[in-house]
Amino acid sequence: MAAVLSAYLAWTSHRVERVHVRAASAGRALDAHLLRRAAAAAVVAEDTGFVELYASARLALDAEQDEREIAENDLTRQLQAVHLNPAEAATRTLVATSRRVALARQVHTDLVRDALTARRRPLVRLLRMARGYERPRYFEIVDPTLREPLAVAQRPAPEPPVPAQAST
Repeated sequence: MAAVLSAYLAWTSHRVERVHVRAASAGRALDAHLLRRAAAAAVVAEDTGFVELYASARLALDAEQDEREIAENDLTRQLQAVHLNPAEAATRTLVATSRRVALARQVHTDLVRDALTARRRPLVRLLRMARGYERPRYFEIVDPTLREPLAVAQRPAPEPPVPAQAST
């Protein structure tokens, strides 16, 4: 019985550690994707002359950790308000980066939820298994997904391949 209890405690402790490490890793990945999006937005703003968008992108790039959510929400609102040229490579990069931010945000949210759930387990609280790990926090931002500009969807469809003619 003692061996089973020891194995369960070791497994629970390892699970708490793993979920906290994964949540911290997802937080760093989300941060990296947010920085890439802000940099891509700054490039688009410079190319198009959108002063407000450029200012929001710079604020997001330079924001401290406690101001980050506000700056990223402002950048998202600016990005959703401007009309982008889909023919520009920088715009396509920005749209792709925004999709990656949305995915990274979802992964981060899921892992933070898992870590907080693990912390709330009675045995984990009783034995203070999570005391060595910083409490993970959700990153609350507006949905960062940008709509695909219309002209991208209006590109002509590629022509079907011409079948090879048999020689006789």
